[in-house]
Amino acid sequence: MFKRILCATDGSKRSTHAVRTAAALAAGSGATLTLVHVTPDYRTPYYPDGVMIDWPSEKDYKRDCKAAAEKVFEKDVETARKEGAEAQSLHLFGDSPADQILAAAKKNKADLIVMASHGRRGFEALLLGSETQKVLAIATVPVLVVR
Repeated sequence: MFKRILCATDGSKRSTHAVRTAAALAAGSGATLTLVHVTPDYRTPYYPDGVMIDWPSEKDYKRDCKAAAEKVFEKDVETARKEGAEAQSLHLFGDSPADQILAAAKKNKADLIVMASHGRRGFEALLLGSETQKVLAIATVPVLVVR
């Protein structure tokens, strides 16, 4: 069946459900499971003269993002373990989570991508877009969308 499963996670309840589903599939088929969390790239702030903003350094930003990702992974690795699967974690930085997920799937030779759908509709979906939809549109391997 599947040999390498990649599961995108953001720490939300829906994402945890996707991890649970991916782990059950991995355990049942003997596949490896890779959990991917994408954090936005660091941005240098722009502010007009006279405005003072305490902005973190890039080093502090990356450290804090890594710590946040580790909390997500800690919970999700335990969720996978309860389903009988061992999971490895991959924390990436990038402005397009969909692009990072697809690149990680290609690099890891994943034959299945598992993602949650956050169920945004209407104007909210139009404004925020859907990373899941973007992955579905471009992926060259099957994508399992968990609701």
